[in-house]
Amino acid sequence: MNHIELFAGCGGLSLGLETAGFDLLVANELSPMASQTFAFNHLNADLADAKNVEKVYWISSTFKRENLINRLRENPEIATGLSDDHSSDIKDNALTNTELERSLLVGSIIDLNKLLEQNQNGLLLKFKSGLGKGEVDLVSGGPPCQSFSLAGMRDHSNHRNKLPGEFANFVGMVQPRIALLENVSGILRPFNVDGEKHYAWFEVAKAFAKKNYVPICIHVNAKYVGTAQNRPRFIMIAIRKDVFERFSTNLNCEPELMEVLDESKKFFELSKEVDLKYGCLKYFDVETDDTLFENTILSPLVEYKTKTEDDHSKLVTVKDAIDDLRSNRIPESGYVQRINSVLKSKFGAEFDKNANHDLRANSDKVRARFRLYQLIAKLSPSEAKEIQAFLKTSGETGISDNVIAKLTRFWLLDTSGTKLTKPTSKEVFSVLKSLYTKKQTQRALLADQPAPAALSIPDDACHYHESLKNQRTLTVREMARIQSFPDWYKIKSKVTTGGKMRRFEVPQYTQIGNAVPPLLGLALGKVCASILEVVDKNKS
Repeated sequence: MNHIELFAGCGGLSLGLETAGFDLLVANELSPMASQTFAFNHLNADLADAKNVEKVYWISSTFKRENLINRLRENPEIATGLSDDHSSDIKDNALTNTELERSLLVGSIIDLNKLLEQNQNGLLLKFKSGLGKGEVDLVSGGPPCQSFSLAGMRDHSNHRNKLPGEFANFVGMVQPRIALLENVSGILRPFNVDGEKHYAWFEVAKAFAKKNYVPICIHVNAKYVGTAQNRPRFIMIAIRKDVFERFSTNLNCEPELMEVLDESKKFFELSKEVDLKYGCLKYFDVETDDTLFENTILSPLVEYKTKTEDDHSKLVTVKDAIDDLRSNRIPESGYVQRINSVLKSKFGAEFDKNANHDLRANSDKVRARFRLYQLIAKLSPSEAKEIQAFLKTSGETGISDNVIAKLTRFWLLDTSGTKLTKPTSKEVFSVLKSLYTKKQTQRALLADQPAPAALSIPDDACHYHESLKNQRTLTVREMARIQSFPDWYKIKSKVTTGGKMRRFEVPQYTQIGNAVPPLLGLALGKVCASILEVVDKNKS
């Protein structure tokens, strides 16, 4: 089996799919910074030192190929366009199937689609043939999702919302057997456009139906595949019509799935006749459609959902993921051993859990605030809400004596970094007054639970451990562990960014936060592989 990866990011989905048995044909990623990580781990190419970079091609750049350092620092939005004064390793060279195989194309999917539409240097024919291997089994990817995210602006007009359509255009030209699209749960919530509700996921499903693909839409959660994060995600598995017919014909003994296929088929057939209105296609939720996920080929997506015989949750916790990183004396959990043994490097990369594990310098005031967040996690919801309101309103809401008294039971940090072992009520109130903040997304992780979904900004979460040195943000390695990246996987480029650079730079923390967890990629890969196995059953 083979696959093409679009919106590849730092490579989490590709790692999972390859572990499931899919061989990478070509990957595409817009960000040079994320591309640096993908190339290092998937192609054994170090873009920063120009080593083994033969398989990395820029679709469009304002710099020549020999000026690799400037290409890595380039704003990709400025580089986009395929104009005559831009350099293009793809447009300017007739790359062979051998040169393209297992390569990374850095640049915009919009530009790549233009080259395919023109069949530039025979590119479309090469892609459609699976680089000479017959055809493409799978095209996968997660289009940028900030404008769909409930944590973001939710801007219907955002240009990023057009990228799922570009994904559909690519699939329509290349005609893989299956297309796999991943996105945030926010894509399921409607936008209000001129007083009417607009469902982005439904429009995406219609776009793929117009390209001759039958969509199956599901809502899953990475915590149920063994990732240490509560990470709900929308998934669309779109199957080419002829492949879908073979799949539904050959499928046996899965009545729950057959019902889903029948509904998707009706939607597909209606899409050819009328402009469909919302409501004629359902998405299936891992939280409510238990039998569908447990009794069909979708079962890899719920491996960790059920409880053990002694009624304990099988979910992987933050402590499972990162506790051994605090000290060499702490043994690795079964989770760490699993990701390091199952998700293997093609190039024999060595495990080094200290890579990307540099502690960030937090000010005394930030550490004092993080210590308070650790304590808030111990309080009742109403007590926590009272403290948060007090901080947000600069004390205008007031705070009760009961909450102050509760906080005197724990040690605190003041803004000079001094540890208050047994703080008085007056000292507690003084610390609270010194920590006013409008920011309400920060929290302390809970050791015995999966991490929250939003972790792309490093300052949003602090460590759960209450030793004095652990009032701090997570390291990149800790974030990667939570996302199920193995320790051999090195995250490259800048650690963080800020200001106007945030509009186009994708530093290490953001790369990890945006990634598809490799274990989720593995589970989705198993599902897609099972579909293809059914399709190829009895194939002469």
